[in-house]
Amino acid sequence: MEHSSIQVGNTNEQNDSIGLELEDLTLSDGESGSSGANSGQFPGFGLVPLFEGDNIYDLIKRRFLSGLGSLGNETTVAMVHKNTYCSIMGQARMQSFLTFTKATENKCCGDPNVKCAWFGATVDEICNTMKNGFDRQINDNSGLYGCGIYLSADDSLLQTVKNSRVDKDGLGHLLLCRVILGTTEVVLPGSEQCHPSSEEFDSGIDNLSSPKTYIVQSNRMNTHILPEFVVSFKAPSSLKGFFMKGEPAGIPTSPCRMSFPGKQNFKARTYTASETNCRGRVVDCSNQIL
Repeated sequence: MEHSSIQVGNTNEQNDSIGLELEDLTLSDGESGSSGANSGQFPGFGLVPLFEGDNIYDLIKRRFLSGLGSLGNETTVAMVHKNTYCSIMGQARMQSFLTFTKATENKCCGDPNVKCAWFGATVDEICNTMKNGFDRQINDNSGLYGCGIYLSADDSLLQTVKNSRVDKDGLGHLLLCRVILGTTEVVLPGSEQCHPSSEEFDSGIDNLSSPKTYIVQSNRMNTHILPEFVVSFKAPSSLKGFFMKGEPAGIPTSPCRMSFPGKQNFKARTYTASETNCRGRVVDCSNQIL
């Protein structure tokens, strides 16, 4: 079977948000991995386990643990699974991602701004995402930054781990995704955006100079996000009090979660050129009532 591969982003810069070498994460048709073997935890969903000694396994484990700082020494990576895209729909989603990567590259003068990012999910949510893509349930996050999927950059990995929910075996699970960011705009808390504010933009971020959260709005969640790996981990006892219980993945926990009494309309304010850089525009949706 012919491989589909792509080199994305500018690897001469600081490769991507979690320091993974994208050339080591070439999208493939799934012939690598554990010969198509299914994991007991993810049967029939195109996820195969990787093992110690595999270059990609070791790379992901190293980056995951280093992203936790000192707590990495107390955290155990239990499993790493790779998405093989072996189903018809899996192949279609991968090809769609490649198509939109190329289109964004053309639109953004050669740089599609592809990053790797983390997303916390339960086993059921992971299986459903692999089968059906991101859906309304996982997307309906009560809107700190509007409607969309919120993914974490490397420097906010610890918060994502804290917000994870553990399964019956005490394991948390994170999706490691490749994300097309393209030209970004800053979206402030309180936004009601469900799509980029104009055709100029492709995605949102929470901070212009040092983004910790990538916001992929609803209309692009299954074309601009490609789940590639699942990292299952057992966190140290010092973090167990932080784990979320009974809330959908992707919902910010207090004090980040915000509510606004009554129905409010929000007005976007475009900042001047001196307040932005060449990557995008700040969208101010902070409680400006029409």
